[in-house]
Amino acid sequence: MMASATLEQGRQDWLAYGALLMTGAVVYVVCREFPAELPAFMPWEFDWPVFLATALFLGWFWRGLHALPKAQRPRPWRIGAYVLGVLSAYAVLQTRIDYYAQHAFFVHRAQQLVLHHIAPFLIALGTAGPVVRRGMPRFVARVADWGPLQRIVDFIQHPAVAPILFVGLLYFFLTPAVHTPVMLDRDLYDLMNWSMLIEGIFFWWLILDPRPKPPARLSTLLRVFLILVIELPQMLVGAILSLSTTDYYPVYRICGRIMPIAALSDQHYGGLIIWLPGTMMSLAAMIVVLVNLRLNEERAEHALQGGNS
Repeated sequence: MMASATLEQGRQDWLAYGALLMTGAVVYVVCREFPAELPAFMPWEFDWPVFLATALFLGWFWRGLHALPKAQRPRPWRIGAYVLGVLSAYAVLQTRIDYYAQHAFFVHRAQQLVLHHIAPFLIALGTAGPVVRRGMPRFVARVADWGPLQRIVDFIQHPAVAPILFVGLLYFFLTPAVHTPVMLDRDLYDLMNWSMLIEGIFFWWLILDPRPKPPARLSTLLRVFLILVIELPQMLVGAILSLSTTDYYPVYRICGRIMPIAALSDQHYGGLIIWLPGTMMSLAAMIVVLVNLRLNEERAEHALQGGNS
């Protein structure tokens, strides 16, 4: 009976993956053949990795939710945060927003704010790792547990490395000598977007992990310190771009501006997006960390009272 159920589940999984590939193929052909007729929510330039990553991680999450006992499932607001985070990353990469991001600096900065801050923040709030792992195929889970890959993740999330990578990627891709070729080369552009999203997820999970230390990697004090470490450099570069009288990014003139906006105004708005919303995200992270601290203290008190009764 168990073997029969396993075979049936395997058949259903293959049908689901086949339907996913067929759906992707249809969207790809439609986007390639009829780009001008498509609504704004359809992909501007269809990207198989973005499509597959979005569909698979939402699908594995859904499957994991139904496989876990009700008591082990995340709370509804965490489920909503995870789904919203994944969909928001998809939206800025696979809708008309991506087209505008390639032709206006301030839209590009809004896109990167979502990829580096908002989407990873929401995904980390969702604490969906165990759920996704429960829903993914076993061979994928074994790849995730692969020793060299785990050592890379440990390095990325080292307390001395994580803030440097977080701020370093922001500064690196904003360097005019780097920004220009990145915006003109599709492969480099995709590399920038993926690196910002993946590194953002690793960083915000490190900060927003609701567990105390141990098993979490960081104490509350160190989390607060890292939030301050990343906040000040973001404020600095945002202030420089929003107050400067020099146009650092003529690449948007090369690509062709699609909005009636002056180059310096475009740059100033982009700088403000780095400066103000970036600062607000750090404030939100600080609040979450302090709330988690209080909740963990309450759980410890209840456990102590229960042990003494």
